[in-house]
Amino acid sequence: MGRGPSIENRKNAEDARRGKVFTKLIREITIAARNGADPATNARLRLGIDKALSANMTKDTIERALKRGSGAEGADNMQEMRYEGYGPSGIALIIDTMTDNPVRTVSDVRHALAKHGGNLGTTGSVAFQFHRVGEIAFDTTKPGAENKLLEAALDAGADDVQTEAGQSIVLCALENFEAVKKALIAAGLVPLSADVVMRPENRVAVSGEVGETLRDLLGWLEELDDVQEVYHNAALGD
Repeated sequence: MGRGPSIENRKNAEDARRGKVFTKLIREITIAARNGADPATNARLRLGIDKALSANMTKDTIERALKRGSGAEGADNMQEMRYEGYGPSGIALIIDTMTDNPVRTVSDVRHALAKHGGNLGTTGSVAFQFHRVGEIAFDTTKPGAENKLLEAALDAGADDVQTEAGQSIVLCALENFEAVKKALIAAGLVPLSADVVMRPENRVAVSGEVGETLRDLLGWLEELDDVQEVYHNAALGD
């Protein structure tokens, strides 16, 4: 009879995943701090710190990233690079990266796309299909939770609430993100996640072999050390 992965192996895998998440969060804080180390006046930095705290990152680690970004702990040579391209069946992709070696990064991204039937596009080739918005997710499986959220979101100035399979996403304009999030928390609602994202104007339904290839591509890209975020316009089916 076969045995599943040992507790030690599972723990090692979880530690590796956690380490990768922390690396991405540290990079985000470091880059954001270049525009000011005070989260009260730097919305991007405030969002990065909030995400780091939600991931249980220590305040000491956050402070070190802040100092590095503001130049207090030596120069930081990370660059932000955005790549646009296409996945299988022409699915639009935006791939945000942070790297100290753009030649390596573009090579890795191009290879990942080509291996999954896609290709790298030019700047602006797919970006027009997306817009930057605030997304705040809530669990609304409990009776009455969805109505309570809808009412609170309307009062807070949100643009839309979309619900599927017991989870509701509050959408708001970028400039209203902080105010909407604070108002919903003040109303006693606890978000599952809160982020500023590139959201597609329309989604393309994909399933079967194309869906499997796309899932594999997304996993491949997210495993690349330099990749911070991947956005796409697919509606993945079973």
